[in-house]
Amino acid sequence: MASPLRTLTACSALALALTACGGDDTSGTVPEVANTSQAAAVESAKAAGAAVIDVRTPEEYAEARVEGATNIDVQASDFDDRIAELDRDTTYVVYCRSGNRSADAAERMREAGLTVVDGGSLEDMAAAGYPME
Repeated sequence: MASPLRTLTACSALALALTACGGDDTSGTVPEVANTSQAAAVESAKAAGAAVIDVRTPEEYAEARVEGATNIDVQASDFDDRIAELDRDTTYVVYCRSGNRSADAAERMREAGLTVVDGGSLEDMAAAGYPME
């Protein structure tokens, strides 16, 4: 039986690959299969108890957030320093308002050696069953 971390990593890689292979659709939508894979990866991360990071601004974070999420603004000058302090043995789920900043944050975090699932938007996280505060 595969470990939860190995399963999560495989789901995350699959979701990233499917998103990258989205084709030439310029309408701004992501193919449905990629959305399904991303949702599965987020649900797997939730089941495994992954830490949640909100990469929006502190003002956005103050308005509404996933319960217990840590705020690390991807647009802040200290983002790379803050993620460098994170535990390399922990799996993280990142989200933002629409999914754009979370994709950027997830890529930068992976480059820093972290295991990360792009949770997409705050709405996606709520749909995956994360409680809001």
